[in-house]
Order: sequence, then structure tokens, then C-alpha cells
Amino acid sequence: MSLFDKLFGERYAAAKARKRRHRRVGVSTTAQRAADLLRSTTALIQLSAAEALTVVAYMELRRCAEGEAIIRQGHSGGDDGFMALVIEGEITVEAVTVSRTEPLTVNVLGPGNLMGEMSLMDGEARSATCTASTEVSCAVLTRAALQTLIGEEPTTAAKLLSAVAQRLSQRLRENDTKLQLYGQLVLSMQQEIDRLIPEQS
Repeated sequence: MSLFDKLFGERYAAAKARKRRHRRVGVSTTAQRAADLLRSTTALIQLSAAEALTVVAYMELRRCAEGEAIIRQGHSGGDDGFMALVIEGEITVEAVTVSRTEPLTVNVLGPGNLMGEMSLMDGEARSATCTASTEVSCAVLTRAALQTLIGEEPTTAAKLLSAVAQRLSQRLRENDTKLQLYGQLVLSMQQEIDRLIPEQS
């Protein structure tokens, strides 16, 4: 191994890989569509066009058959965790709760929707099952690819992580609002029950 390779080999190889990735997405209409969808209001609108295209360069295209479970509730994200952007098709999101034996449909996702962001961030178990209702194409960012992005494109990676954090924060706020409404509904129902069935003295 030459002195140049010892000093600059890894850095040179990483730079070549980065150029190859950017060149590949620059000529791909699917990559361009994925970048546009990544910036949609249902995904990460905070990213610029250039930043979205850079992130897509680190994603891989996956095709899923109708009926395939892309994410399974309870499975650990761990090192295999990933976030996926729906490019084509439709996905049903279902969750099994303590009080139910059958899964409850909680959402339906289409092009421009993200899934799996929480597990990408923390590697914890999945909170729902995402099943392809039709044939699906999605762009997947794995935890390993995210680490590579952080190392090679730290500014874009920081913007991506900030956008994902904002999205998760927004989701938490929406859940807080739903819980407040649910609490008000329970209280109103209890008051109506107390009115209809007065307490026996």
C-alpha cells in the first residue's frame, strides 16, 4: 500500500462513492420524483430541492408486492431500522391494542408519505404494521445509510434529522390534542350517564 493510499485512501474512496451516488440520482427520473415527494407537505417540507436529492442519493428503491408487510408491529428496528418514503402505491397502517384482538386500521399512506421515522431515530420496536394494499415502490433510508450520510454530508444530515424531529414533534402535538378531545368526550359521557341514571341514596 502506497503512502498516498495510507493517508488518503479511505477519504478518496468515500469521495468517489459520493460522486457516483450524486451522478446516479442526477439522471434518474425516479430519484427526482422521490426527491420531490420527500419535500411534500406530508413528508419533510423543510428540505431544499438540493438537500432532498442528496438524501435520496443515500436511499435505495424497494418494490413490495400487494399484501407484503413492510413493517411489523413489535419488531425491533435495531441496526436494521429504516425509514421509507412511498413513491407509488398504497399502504395500510394497522395496530393491535390491548383491548382488541383484531388489528385497527389507523392510517392509509400514499405517495409522499413517510413511515418508520421513529425507529430510524431510536431503533426501538415498531408501533404499527404497514402492509402494501397494492404494489408499492418506496425509497428506503437505512440506519447504516444514515450514518454514511452523517459522515459524508453532515450539513444535509443535520437538516434531515431536524426535519424528522419537527415531524415527530408535530405528530406528538396532534396526539396530545386527540387525547384532550377524548378526555372531554369521556367526561361529557359520564355527566350524561349521571344525569340519566341518578345515584340512588
